[in-house]
Amino acid sequence: MFDASLTELAAALAAKRISSVELTRLFLDRIARLDGSLNAFITVDPERSLAQARAADRRLGAGEGGPLTGIPVAHKDLFLTEGWPSTCGSRMLANFVAPYDAHVIERFNAAGAVILGKTNMDEFAMGSSNESSWFGAARNPWNPECVPGGSSGGSATAVAARMAPAATGTDTGGSIRQPAALTGICGLKPTYGVVSRHGMVAFASSLDQGGPLARSAEELAALMNVMAGFDARDSTSLERPAEDYARELARPVAGLRIGVPREYFAEGLAPEVAAAVQAAIDALQKLGATTSDVDLPNTGLSVPAYYVIAPAEASSNLSRYDGVRYGFRAPEYDDLMDMYCRSRAAGFGAEVKRRILVGTYVLSHGYYDAYYLKAQKIRRLIANDFAEAFKRCDVIVGPTTPGVAFRLGEKTADPVQMYLDDIYTVAVNLAGLPALSIPCGFGRGGDAGPASDLSRGGLLPIGLQLIGDYFAEARLLGVAHQYQRGTDWHRRAPPIGH
Repeated sequence: MFDASLTELAAALAAKRISSVELTRLFLDRIARLDGSLNAFITVDPERSLAQARAADRRLGAGEGGPLTGIPVAHKDLFLTEGWPSTCGSRMLANFVAPYDAHVIERFNAAGAVILGKTNMDEFAMGSSNESSWFGAARNPWNPECVPGGSSGGSATAVAARMAPAATGTDTGGSIRQPAALTGICGLKPTYGVVSRHGMVAFASSLDQGGPLARSAEELAALMNVMAGFDARDSTSLERPAEDYARELARPVAGLRIGVPREYFAEGLAPEVAAAVQAAIDALQKLGATTSDVDLPNTGLSVPAYYVIAPAEASSNLSRYDGVRYGFRAPEYDDLMDMYCRSRAAGFGAEVKRRILVGTYVLSHGYYDAYYLKAQKIRRLIANDFAEAFKRCDVIVGPTTPGVAFRLGEKTADPVQMYLDDIYTVAVNLAGLPALSIPCGFGRGGDAGPASDLSRGGLLPIGLQLIGDYFAEARLLGVAHQYQRGTDWHRRAPPIGH
């Protein structure tokens, strides 16, 4: 059952070939067996999960089930989940139990899905490798000595290692797409505002967006049908008619206009990644798509602009963690100011403190115009670049990451080098566009070309990124699904547990 799709699992539950309780136990047992070496989960509560599974079985027995009823789903540990610890991967919230559900959790609960557990993540979603978590780094199931990507690394690892059929994540600068690429699964970052941020602990409010991770584009569509929807409690939630994100899965690729950005194939891209992405573009051409070069001239400014805007918003959002109302409080202090300082110094990790300091600096008097205001102007230029490109194409295609997964600890001493891994993803968040990553090959991390013989070992996944215009999620999923009908990269399973 671990390799079954969501559709196959739903059919098995509907036909009573397996119960939700039995299915949930299978995945809980697999977590117990594998997670000690992968560290994908922060919290697993079998009693709560099985109680939800029993309720799902009652719904199924009464004929009230839907596509996700009874199916276990893992959730990134920054979605507040009533009665569950919701830690954000931080010591600051290590003992915080959420008093209510995030909108995304409410939607999954209403659909009858089972909460399988809360997954590991970079602290407060700040990171590209999942190494900043207070609970230790999650590990890549293709090679446990490598990172799974971040910040949704725990969710990606859980899905890739078949410890969960699907999972939720969040994407502020690539935090769904990047771990999806590095672990060989699929991840979708929707248009900003399509998925409510209510109950999703904030990092950078104008950039954060929840989305799904699964093993195929078809499964992402099913998850989006649950996650997306207007929420009046979120002022940035978009009030739009409900749509079926699976509606274009059967649409042929013939006639599709693909834009290939020149800037995405410049210095810094590993040759094996470039070759795998080009092979995927060739496959889409064989299906009838046409390609043309497009220009995104401000791509090189996206990382510096992002790392001004995101820390600025983080410095404001994280000011609420002061040791007074909730969260970690230093055990000893002299006065109120000392309590603030000691609580924040001990409660936050190095990466979070670095971003708070940077954000406070760029917002300070005398530097606001020079840094923050200029970054916001660049953000508009980046959005304009995409708008111009979409006049000439329907979908933009390129790599998700510059290389395959790197080794744990390889970049922790050089934050700038770590930040540059986001070069192909952050511009999408700055513009608020939808994008997804799907597997398109494997590489070794050196200069060798992509290989398809997994028996030789040492290979790591490569991700293909598809970027669409606003609200083009269904079109992106349709293109990805047509590509996956003729390839099997998304069906490859890591050696661990098999």
